Amino acid sequence: MEDKSGHKRRVRYKGTHPKSFKEKYKEQQPEKYSEDVSKIIAQGKTPAGMHRSIMVKEIMEFLRVKPGQTGMDATLGYGGHSAEILKLLMGKGSPAEAKRRSGRLFATDVDPIELPKTKARLEAMGFTNENLEIRKLNFANIDLIVNESGPLNFVLADLGVSSMQIDDPERGFSFKTEGPLDLRLNPKSGKPAAALLKTISRDQLENIFHENSDEPHYDTIAFAITAALRKGKIIETTTQLKNIIEDALEFLPAATRTEEIKKSCQRCFQALRIEVNQEFEVLDKFLEKLPGALAPGGRVAILTFHSGEDRRVKKAFQHYFREGIFSEWSKDPVRPSAEEMNSNPRSKPAKLRWAVKE
Repeated sequence: MEDKSGHKRRVRYKGTHPKSFKEKYKEQQPEKYSEDVSKIIAQGKTPAGMHRSIMVKEIMEFLRVKPGQTGMDATLGYGGHSAEILKLLMGKGSPAEAKRRSGRLFATDVDPIELPKTKARLEAMGFTNENLEIRKLNFANIDLIVNESGPLNFVLADLGVSSMQIDDPERGFSFKTEGPLDLRLNPKSGKPAAALLKTISRDQLENIFHENSDEPHYDTIAFAITAALRKGKIIETTTQLKNIIEDALEFLPAATRTEEIKKSCQRCFQALRIEVNQEFEVLDKFLEKLPGALAPGGRVAILTFHSGEDRRVKKAFQHYFREGIFSEWSKDPVRPSAEEMNSNPRSKPAKLRWAVKE
């Protein structure tokens, strides 16, 4: 008899090592399959659809969050850092005591897909609108938050792309799986990377690869991409772009070719993501408004993941220190511990810089 209910059977979990994102439904339901998720994390991997927050201990030690304070998590993501901050804001004691003395955390993000999931996740942990205000907002608009919150005692900005965005093929962030060449943090706004490539010149593309990710073969790859487009080749998926990069770098020595191509793919995808989302421009605006957003003695911690971001943060902090606006700043970045890098390889490129307002 035909089933007209419209019910769709869930994709069967195939063996111990499912390959596709949809098959990994156990990893995406940690509350239901906690044992499976724990095993994956113990192997130094990040479960699909999840994100493991980086340098949590170091960030909390620096921010020194106290009950009653007001602060901002500028890049909410999966909510791991926010959850730890909220615990400190609420302090110890009974729920009634915690509620009475807890401060407020304003958290922002631009991802309309992940934001409601994170909101529901934090609410399930007991964090409500009384101590947590979530806004779909670009952190370049920190001044809009301050208009409501008043000067902030602490600010955290984790500039990395979340694992749940990278792992979902539909978001197009990774060359490792087939998906649309999108790369937008907010897929409802702006142009995807595929559309950008159709309208850009070779010189502009060279500049993007060189400036945004220090790609050593920027000119060769840019030439190959623009030449392919001129010949009518379609570049609308992650695999199509990866294949062009691979072909362009076929001249590399055989002994190192595979690893070098992998690194170039990573850098080129990163460079396009930065361009599509205007990430450097956003960071510059945020850094410009930051001193006015902090209360006296306010603390800011920024987690970066590549040299372009780190240079901007370092120069801004150094400038504000010399101007007497910041009383302290981290001249040298703090890196993840060897233990964290071993247990979570995605933490390896992270650099933490901090500053304290006078």
